Amino acid sequence: MSSGAELQAQGIKLFQRKDYEEAARVFQQAKTAYETEGKADIAAEMQVNIGLIHTSLGEHQQALDAMQAALPVFQALDDQKRIAMVLGNMGRVYAALNDREQAYVTYRSAADIFDAIGEKKLYGETMVAIGALQMKDGKLGAGAASYQAGLEEIDNLSASQKVIKGLSGVVSRLTGGQTKQD
Repeated sequence: MSSGAELQAQGIKLFQRKDYEEAARVFQQAKTAYETEGKADIAAEMQVNIGLIHTSLGEHQQALDAMQAALPVFQALDDQKRIAMVLGNMGRVYAALNDREQAYVTYRSAADIFDAIGEKKLYGETMVAIGALQMKDGKLGAGAASYQAGLEEIDNLSASQKVIKGLSGVVSRLTGGQTKQD
């Protein structure tokens, strides 16, 4: 029988190759192995991985169910970083389900936690996701402000992110530097 770590590594390789069904099966085996090994936190990570696979397959409700099942484990451990990571992933799923209100709530909760624990890059990425959602909702000023706040925290911006950062600064100046947060 393989260890949880061996199965996890195998699942990651399968996921990277986009062999999602097989990756889900292996992550489920890894989850079981980690539970047997008494590693509830890493077993919950495997549950989140299964949720990410469901997201990749467009199975959003199943993704949400998997992530919601893992969240209480991290909450019981008071593992703020993992809580925020799950909330951020849930925000993406809620957005895909067109539940904008829940998407904003979970993204904002994730961003607040990342900010509080000093995870600048993850905070920035979450703010960019909020900005993208605001832009889709036609909240251009708020979206530009969120994008800019997020991009300020991310090192090594891609070329397109550098353009967006510049444009969001222009939009911010055009709107008087003050944008209403939604």
